[in-house]
Amino acid sequence: MLDIKLIREKPDFVRERLATRGAGDEARVDGVLQLDEQRRKILGEVESLKAQRNRVSREIGALLAQKKAAEAEAKKTETRELGDKISELDKRAAMVDAERDALMLQLPNLPHESVKVGKTAEDNPVVRVHGEKPNYGFKPKSHVELCESLKLVDFVRATKLSGAGFLLYTNWGARLERALIQFLLDLHVGQHNYTEVSPPFMVGPQCLEGVGQFPKFKDQYYGVAEGDDKEKLGKLYLVPTAETPVANIHREEILPEKNLPIYYCAYTPCFRGEAGAAGVGTRGMIRVHQFDKVELIKIVKPESGYDELEKMVANAEKVLQLLGLHYRVIVLCTGDMGFGSAKTYDIEVWAPGQGSYLEVSSCSNCEDFQARRMNLRFKTESGDNKFPHVLNGSGTALARLFVALIETYQQADGSVLIPAPLQPYLKTDKITP
Repeated sequence: MLDIKLIREKPDFVRERLATRGAGDEARVDGVLQLDEQRRKILGEVESLKAQRNRVSREIGALLAQKKAAEAEAKKTETRELGDKISELDKRAAMVDAERDALMLQLPNLPHESVKVGKTAEDNPVVRVHGEKPNYGFKPKSHVELCESLKLVDFVRATKLSGAGFLLYTNWGARLERALIQFLLDLHVGQHNYTEVSPPFMVGPQCLEGVGQFPKFKDQYYGVAEGDDKEKLGKLYLVPTAETPVANIHREEILPEKNLPIYYCAYTPCFRGEAGAAGVGTRGMIRVHQFDKVELIKIVKPESGYDELEKMVANAEKVLQLLGLHYRVIVLCTGDMGFGSAKTYDIEVWAPGQGSYLEVSSCSNCEDFQARRMNLRFKTESGDNKFPHVLNGSGTALARLFVALIETYQQADGSVLIPAPLQPYLKTDKITP
């Protein structure tokens, strides 16, 4: 959520930054200001009426002391009438307040000034490239061919179990997926100083609202019901990413400044409907409804937010460097950024069988946008309460890492080599047909 004080004091600046996203959100600013002004006017009337009621109450005391009971009773009637007016205005203020906040929840974050103004992914600048695309003496197979020939994933039976967009890992495929998850957690905990947490896989709607996934993307996630109890539907949702529960761990808390920075990492499966998403329903692992991910979360002081973002990107890159995969890092332009982000780096790994780059990590600084939505603050040494910067990043996401790895390390005989960092987990250096 944006700072209402910023919207009041610099409405043109807010409109200008929102306009760079190209979604027309700047048009909502006038509505927010109108409701905010209406709310403040009502609150002013309430304060005036309360002052008047206090004055009349003092007069009642004086009249009673003078034994002027009739006049005192008339004043009591006046205080009751003032009380009724105050109650009615309080209700109106609450309604306007809720309407203003509902509108503010629909406003995305303001892009950081360093983010390039652009419309689509075509406008995203490449920051750096690591390694080179591998060359083969044969035509590289797609991950679908490799998964079927090596029996890593059973696409047909997965569809029988759950429909399109779900995966059934089998044998070495299941073991490789598990090894990758363990490798990622060990790396981030052991070398990058994150604290591992294992959160619930279902959360309340307040958590999705806290990170900015609700209300805008409510149609893309899976609501949970207990049996056929429709009244329970919508009280819990399957997590679309570990960011949802982990970033909310300290919601509605005031943390001591000395506790910052906080680094968390977590593994969860991720569940996404992705309504209308291109590719869902086709065979393969590129776009699915359920996938695994190791997520990185940072809660830091505002002055270090962007230094921490660079470190987070480096942490995610380390995964691909250790696995010997070719990748590139891009900065998302204003029109391609996520709803809650002020600045985002995407890391895209090369998948030879696809002949394209696949996003395996997205690292964002949301500044204080999410902290405001979840009312997360920290108390400075001087006693002030401030909102921290909240950062999130994939460290990294599967199944696309799985895809890039088996396509990169495929051999002419149909086998797949296992990179050295994963060999201790799998106890082998090769998966053979």
